Amino acid sequence: MKIILLERIARLGQMGDVVTVKDGFARNFLLPQGKALRATEVNSARFEEQRVELEARNLERKSEAEAVKEKLDGTTYVSIRSAGQTGQLYGSVSTRDIAEMLEEAGFKVARNQINLLLPIKVIGLHEVQVILHPEVNSNVVINVARSDDEAGRQAAGEDLTGRDTAYEHEVYDHGDEDDEVDLDEVFENSDDAEEAETAGQDEASDEESK
Repeated sequence: MKIILLERIARLGQMGDVVTVKDGFARNFLLPQGKALRATEVNSARFEEQRVELEARNLERKSEAEAVKEKLDGTTYVSIRSAGQTGQLYGSVSTRDIAEMLEEAGFKVARNQINLLLPIKVIGLHEVQVILHPEVNSNVVINVARSDDEAGRQAAGEDLTGRDTAYEHEVYDHGDEDDEVDLDEVFENSDDAEEAETAGQDEASDEESK
């Protein structure tokens, strides 16, 4: 399906770009979330009429997100949970839990803005990415412990999991977002997928050279 992007989507393109993606990806994600329009003549004309307004709105939202990032970035939140001797939780800490913790601290964040591949299932310090805007991400630390005392010890650097290596929780990277999308699952044409892959590598090279 050909679509017109209404905002920057990692490894797909910038606002206004016309790209071809799999029907399912468009129907289940991009279109219902207002991130794109079907690439019809009517929608193309509609987009061009609203381009200035859309770009201005995007800049405004990006500015607001950057202001939130200044306050949110690097903050730590404690979650007290029951766990075994090895630190394995008798449950988990989910995106909903993290969103609620942030809201209690005064940050209005939706669950889908919490970039968590899998629920947290072990005590420790877990860095979690929060997507504030397609171009603005923030990182927070979730200190999962069995008690306030243990949370303090973990914050001081003590490993209470009983393991030699610290637990590292995997997240999708929405900053560079190079691993966010399986290109073969997104693009209908394999050449388009290869071109996007090359563009992503070039972008990464440019960032490293700065």
